[in-house]
Amino acid sequence: MAVNDPVVSTGSSTGGGGAPLTLDRKPTRVRWKLFVLLLALVTLNYIDRGSISVAMPLIKDEFDLSSEATGLLLSAFFFAYAAMQIPGGWLVDKLGPRKMATASTVGWGVATAASGLAWNFASLFTARAAIGVTEAAIMPSGGKLNATWMASHERGRGATILDAGAPLGAGIGGIVITALIAWTGSWRGAFIAAGIATALFGFLAWRYIRDNPREHKAVNEAEAAFIEASHAAEDRVAAEAVSPGRSGLAPYLKFRSFWAMCFGWLGFNGVFYGLLTWGPLYLSESKGFDLAEVGWGTFLIFGSGFVGELLGGYLADGWRARGAPANLVMRTLLGTSSLIVVAGLVSVIFVDSSIAAVALLSVVLFFLRWVGLFWSIPATLGGRKNAGILGGAMNLSGNINGFVTPIVIGVIVGATGGYAWALAYFVGAGVVMAISVVVLDYSRRLPV
Repeated sequence: MAVNDPVVSTGSSTGGGGAPLTLDRKPTRVRWKLFVLLLALVTLNYIDRGSISVAMPLIKDEFDLSSEATGLLLSAFFFAYAAMQIPGGWLVDKLGPRKMATASTVGWGVATAASGLAWNFASLFTARAAIGVTEAAIMPSGGKLNATWMASHERGRGATILDAGAPLGAGIGGIVITALIAWTGSWRGAFIAAGIATALFGFLAWRYIRDNPREHKAVNEAEAAFIEASHAAEDRVAAEAVSPGRSGLAPYLKFRSFWAMCFGWLGFNGVFYGLLTWGPLYLSESKGFDLAEVGWGTFLIFGSGFVGELLGGYLADGWRARGAPANLVMRTLLGTSSLIVVAGLVSVIFVDSSIAAVALLSVVLFFLRWVGLFWSIPATLGGRKNAGILGGAMNLSGNINGFVTPIVIGVIVGATGGYAWALAYFVGAGVVMAISVVVLDYSRRLPV
């Protein structure tokens, strides 16, 4: 039986949580509903983390911040978020993604609401760092769930559905936060309202997420067996060259693919987080957009990334399903997208039209977000056992650029009075990403 054949159940079974699995012949599709929920959680994640960028013109005036201080404030979230990635990924492997995703969602919601109470630079910096600490486990949790819930040939779509919440949240976040500012009358009220809504969503995460399919009462025997058959086939292939696998990060440090994964995500986030944090100010200060226009411009740019990311996932899985080797699929798709990203960013430097700038940045985000396929790599390189900590290591690498980039851009803008050299910095990050995506070996589990 092929791993993607539907499974016909002939016996009874009981889920790990004690609930009997139904014996329908047709597999349920709970795994896809779970990933729609994860998409919603990551969307909220990026609405909250990007809210400060949308509100920054108001915050900058209220606290009388220089460009350098603005960059430092924008980096506060990422510094704490990066520092917690390895511990967060380790906790996901030890405690399970259900507990960690729930705690993360409630925690960052409370911290977002608290940021609306800030009275000066230091208090807002501290609140933003608290959001970073509490959000740290959400993406490693998603990577772990992709490893345990998705059949091996579905992980490209699983990865991009999970990660598509980033551009979706960044896109609609511009509109949501500007609307909340108008509704509440201040950026503080907007942060408090967004934080309360997020914390409440954490309870939905606890209600629906389970660490593996057999613990979920809505999963029938056919779906559970289908997923397990794929995992068993994957494990048999891996067992030919790989030992059962040691826990922890250290055994992976000697492999080129591990470092290519990390540097690829580093370069990716140099572009994405640069545009997430400074993009609204670029539109405001360089292109003369008012607050409403910033919101809609942000929506168009990052909304294009959302569409592009979902398309990338479907292209990768569809091509793989037709028998193409993993390296051909991933290197072709991600290498092509990286070249388009670099070319688009170079073009933005030389255009004066605000419409052309938004259009080019929309193209950049459309293809940049194909690299969201990287969230399938921790499971590929480390298997289900170590997917959490590898996801944490990858996200740590990316978020080094999360806190470095806002500071560097702040220094560049402060020193030059413009954004041309800031865009050149993004080009450099795109080149690092392009090199990494074509040297990574996507075809095998690392022999640890």
